[in-house]
Amino acid sequence: MVEANGILVELFERIDGHVESVLDGIDDALLNTPPAPGTNPVGWLVWHLTRVQDSHIAELVDDDQIWVTGGWAERFGVAADPHNSGYGHSPEEVAAIQPDGVGALLGYYDAVATRTRAFLDELGPEDLDRIVDERWDPPVTMLVRLVSIADDDIQHAGQAAYARGLLHQGR
Repeated sequence: MVEANGILVELFERIDGHVESVLDGIDDALLNTPPAPGTNPVGWLVWHLTRVQDSHIAELVDDDQIWVTGGWAERFGVAADPHNSGYGHSPEEVAAIQPDGVGALLGYYDAVATRTRAFLDELGPEDLDRIVDERWDPPVTMLVRLVSIADDDIQHAGQAAYARGLLHQGR
């Protein structure tokens, strides 16, 4: 029988593949180009999904975010604010996220994904039922939070792939 954390590892590894695929061979100039006015560029979408994973996993492991401690913010042209994950960003705030190239996105994502995989490898079945957020009714368990993180990341990776397709179509 497959353990739940094995399924979670598989789920998060699929996100890795989506991120690598959307960034594979993309021109750095397209990273910050919105496919249409008012839409999010590929670079921002990949940054955002990485920020979501980083901030939530940091909370679960009770450690600082890699965004804050890893020197990544300077490669994106913004401060290392742990509260800046892209939620509610205005068009101006979206435009302020300027990765200095695909390497910044892949490097930051890989650092976050490596911590996530190490965390998932250590989880036991008893950990998955632990309440991690009592602000909701019902309270959120570790398993529910991890599925939520993966779901959010997969949705944004799909949006990034779609945005890239629109950009290439317009060329």
